[in-house]
Amino acid sequence: MKKLLLATMVAVMGVTASAQQKLNIPEAVKGQQYGSGVTEEQTFDVYSTGRIKKAMQKADKLDDIIIQAKVSEVCEKKGCWLTLVDNDTRFFVKMKDYAFFLPQSMVGKTVLLHANAEKKTTSVKELQHYAEDSGTSKEDIAKITEPQTEIRVLARGIKVVD
Repeated sequence: MKKLLLATMVAVMGVTASAQQKLNIPEAVKGQQYGSGVTEEQTFDVYSTGRIKKAMQKADKLDDIIIQAKVSEVCEKKGCWLTLVDNDTRFFVKMKDYAFFLPQSMVGKTVLLHANAEKKTTSVKELQHYAEDSGTSKEDIAKITEPQTEIRVLARGIKVVD
């Protein structure tokens, strides 16, 4: 029985390691592109997070923009979301159609994102899910009891610039 349990554990660990290797996400180095990337032609009018925040006071959505900011956090489980920070402004970013993932080495890098930004109310359940993904303690997750209206970014492409 112990041998069967041990064999099962080894198999599960192997499948998990294999699944993580299959993602094969390239390291975040200057010039690295993710998703559809960002071309030089697209960078003629770059938004900071502060500029987005100001523009969103007058609009509910900004389409097809290029954002430059520093990455402060990447989903630890898959790299399926990130947060951008610039001075006192912070945005949550998801990847369009779950089409690409990011490595943890993205944290601290300055990036350009080809994206849309919109005001969105995030449910308590979704906020708790993201907190869990980022390694937040169960006690702190339990303190999330109200939905949150925020500016959300949906990225189509990302390029590491620094």
